[in-house]
Amino acid sequence: MSGVWVFKNGVVRLENPGSESYQGSIRRKVLVHVATNEVVTSYAVLERMLSSYGWERYYEDPDLFQFHKRSSVHLISLPKDFNKLKSMHMYDIVVKNRNVFEVRDTS
Repeated sequence: MSGVWVFKNGVVRLENPGSESYQGSIRRKVLVHVATNEVVTSYAVLERMLSSYGWERYYEDPDLFQFHKRSSVHLISLPKDFNKLKSMHMYDIVVKNRNVFEVRDTS
């Protein structure tokens, strides 16, 4: 495991050159629908795309924006505010929807 241990705001974490926050530079990521090459820009866009693959809104937790698929045990949980969507949330969507979405660096 290589990288640099960073202590910030009472929290220690390992950062490496491939991470989003290495040396203070933030590389923005975007979630892209592969079939249409469309970038997901809002939860309305994401909900439209996911619903076409059998995902439904799940209203159990009012603090989260969630989707579930009846044919699986998968649950996608996202922050209520789309602007707080991080790459880890995007990769969760990608893993649960193989070959449907990709996470890309912004250019």
